[in-house]
Amino acid sequence: MPHDTVRTALGPVRGARRPAGFAYLGIPYAQPPVGELRFAAPTPPARWTEVRDCTAYGPTAQLHPVAAVTTIPEPSIAGTDYLNLNVFTPDPSPDAKLPVLVWIHGGGFVGGSPASPWYDGAAFNRDGVVLVSLGYRLGLEGFLHVEGAPDNRAVLDWIAGLTWVRDNIAAFGGDPAKVTVAGQSAGGGAVWALMAAPSARSLFRSGICQSGVVAQPNDRTAAAAGAAVFTEHTGVPATVAALRDLSPEHLHKLQNMVPKPGPGNADPAVLQLAPIADGALIPESTAQLLVSGRSADIPLLIGFTRDEFTMGSAKVTDATAPAALARMNIDAIAEKAYRAAYPGSTAAQLVGQIVSDLAIRGPSYRLAEDHARRGRATWLYEFDRMSAASGGHHGMAAHCLDIPFAFDLLHAKGVTAVEGDNPPQALATEMHSAWVAFVRDGDPGPKWPRYTPATRQVKIWNDASYVAADPFAAQRPAWIR
Repeated sequence: MPHDTVRTALGPVRGARRPAGFAYLGIPYAQPPVGELRFAAPTPPARWTEVRDCTAYGPTAQLHPVAAVTTIPEPSIAGTDYLNLNVFTPDPSPDAKLPVLVWIHGGGFVGGSPASPWYDGAAFNRDGVVLVSLGYRLGLEGFLHVEGAPDNRAVLDWIAGLTWVRDNIAAFGGDPAKVTVAGQSAGGGAVWALMAAPSARSLFRSGICQSGVVAQPNDRTAAAAGAAVFTEHTGVPATVAALRDLSPEHLHKLQNMVPKPGPGNADPAVLQLAPIADGALIPESTAQLLVSGRSADIPLLIGFTRDEFTMGSAKVTDATAPAALARMNIDAIAEKAYRAAYPGSTAAQLVGQIVSDLAIRGPSYRLAEDHARRGRATWLYEFDRMSAASGGHHGMAAHCLDIPFAFDLLHAKGVTAVEGDNPPQALATEMHSAWVAFVRDGDPGPKWPRYTPATRQVKIWNDASYVAADPFAAQRPAWIR
């Protein structure tokens, strides 16, 4: 068999040779979720005997990007066979036994694409890591509580993808016993949801959560409320009978009729289209897990950017700030805590920072604190490097800006548009090396000490990176109440 062809458990696939190895793109891990399978659990694909060409990305669940301009280039590729994954490997040999990084893309659980050039595995392959990126059902099809359908359909997709990795990755040079699951934003939330799902525990040994949406899994009450909100705004019942035969475009239009979280609508920490504690696949919500401790006891690398979504509140004024805070359920006591944490902030800066803290920073910090206090290996970071590009939230370390550094892909399409013309390669080299070490060893290395309740040491990534002791002491009263 040619070196660019690999025999999987379902059939042979042909990839493309690249400078750092091989890429096998668009490999199906489940049948297309159409017809009777539209809102069903993922079903294994039919076997094939002829060599399947896997030299181009497969279809994506995303029909359209979540916004006209997104930080990350996120291609939408037409087709129904979007439960597929991509394997980037330096050596497709069963004897290689290389560590594996499984990447789950972000996009607020309603968008995003595994075909982004920012998720290419070239640098990981160069450094001896197999990278797998996978697609999954989004929005209503993946997450809405639908009568007559299993909950957490996208979570079931993630588990199906990880099961495929367990059963097939050795043929691509990976070691199924050395799998790290990772993701950013909604993808980071996916890591946490998988840590909360007992049936997924055997499928990975460590996790990386970058700017993760970890206030989810929501509880059952929030799931039912999300379905009610959907019906209230669309007039369509949240049932399989009402939704299964609608076109993807029609479903997308219905989805866009539902209010989005943010300073103008609701608590940014509560995404209604997100993993839920269904009592079976995911037994407990995040709030419950932080009491019970029944999440996966694995090495966890977790962190966030300094500013995350601060730029989204630029139009807030002294006059409009009180209403924005009220809509986020920020009472006088909480407002006082945030003002103490961020002294000297303008109204826009304060509201923006609260949005960032509610959605990403506070929940991630609480998770790191809980993981560490239980004696579980934890590493916490903050990405502080400000963008040098006017189109990339100049003067802020915003959401998504850490990804090209972690992937060491500063020359990928779209990077300089948001990072500036000369993003520092030294930072990418150092940060990527820590990610590689963590995937390989379960520890990012001696320059990044573990986060513990006694020392609270945090890695601060910037042009000159360093370790800080308890840098979030001022935020703690606002984040942990």
